[in-house]
Formats: sequence, structure tokens, C-alpha cells
Amino acid sequence: MPRALTREEIRRLDRKAIEEYGIPGVVLMENAGRRVAEEAVKMLKSPRESRVAVLCGKGNNGGDGFVAARHLYNQGVKVDVYLLSRIAELAFSPDAWTHLRVLLKMDLEVKEVCTAEEVKRILPELEDCDLMVDGLLGTGLSGEVKEPYKALIEAMNSSGVPILSIDIPSGLDCNEGRVLGVAVRAKKTVTFVLPKVGFFQGEGPKYVGELITADIGIPRELVEGLEEVQEA
Repeated sequence: MPRALTREEIRRLDRKAIEEYGIPGVVLMENAGRRVAEEAVKMLKSPRESRVAVLCGKGNNGGDGFVAARHLYNQGVKVDVYLLSRIAELAFSPDAWTHLRVLLKMDLEVKEVCTAEEVKRILPELEDCDLMVDGLLGTGLSGEVKEPYKALIEAMNSSGVPILSIDIPSGLDCNEGRVLGVAVRAKKTVTFVLPKVGFFQGEGPKYVGELITADIGIPRELVEGLEEVQEA
């Protein structure tokens, strides 16, 4: 297995980058979302004639999705943004809230989807897009996927539309590669800093698709420090 990170190592890296090196979390989120948008454009035959659905949870993966949506929109891609939460709840996730407010000031509609019934109502819109960007759930997930995420992931997988996952396919356990009830079957996963251990364990390889590892500005010595600990 290539060098890969556990859930605990990811948290440690993020914390040190933010607290010890002073890199704002909102900057790391900007870097992550921009790289996702770059890879999304590569998956579109005619970007300016394409429609992309960006599906966001209320955590940091959702924040990455807001950034990706902005960069796609700026490149002329038609973008629909769906939030699996009420907009007001994002005020408790300051970095994601910062990027969501930018979208709202750009007059991009952010559609709230909070129940399985609301998932059913947006299905025709999802099936009509050229690409879905999965920013629903991240590496911190360890329990079973709940509604409305479960209904949405099942709909995404059955739609036939290619999916790009942000950092990890939603619903896949970061450490063990277990499917936590249901998981996104990605055509491409853009992961940050290093791959995650679960990509190579259990059912992980069936869900990750093409794997792209993206640099988001975490200092190199932090990553090398983790490697030294593992070797010791």
C-alpha cells in the first residue's frame, strides 16, 4: 500500500497547519476547492455547455464544494449547488460559512435539501446534469450514513451521471474502507495531501475511481514528520 493517512493523522496535520503554522483553515479550503474545480473541468467535454451539480454537506467537505462551485461558475460552467442543511446552520462552521456567503453574494442559488422527500424532488435536476461533485461527507465519518444523505447517495449512484468526490467518497470509512451503509461510487476522487488508508482496504478500491492527490499548501515538513513517526 502506498503512503496513506489515517483519520487521526489528517486531524493532526490540519490542526498543526492551522495552529502552529498559522495557515487559516479558510485558505486551505480555498486551495482544496480550486483543485477540485480544476479536475472537474477535465471531466467535461464542453465546460461552457455543461451543467454541474455540486452537493454539499454542512462540514468542511461542503465548504470545499462551495469553493469548487465558485471556480466552476467563473469558468462559465452552469452550476447548481445543493446543501444538505438549512443555510443558517452553516454559521456554526465558520470556514464553510465564509465561502457560502461568497456564493450568496454572487447571487448563486443554494438549494436546501433537508429530507428524503426533498431529495426525490431534485432527482430530475440531478439526472439532467453532466457531472456531480460529491462534497457531502468527509473523513471524519465513522457511523452509518443517515437520511437525507442516504437517499441522496443512492440516487447519485443510480443516476448514471459521473461523480467526482472531494477528498473521500461520501460514506466510505477513512481507516478501514468499509461502506457505512451506503457510499458514493466515484469516477474520480480528488484527495488532499496524501491518499487515505481506506482507499486500499476493504471495499475502498471499488468506490474511489481514478485517484488524484492534490497539494493544498500543508507544509512539507509536517507530512514528513508523520512519515518519520510511522517508520519509528
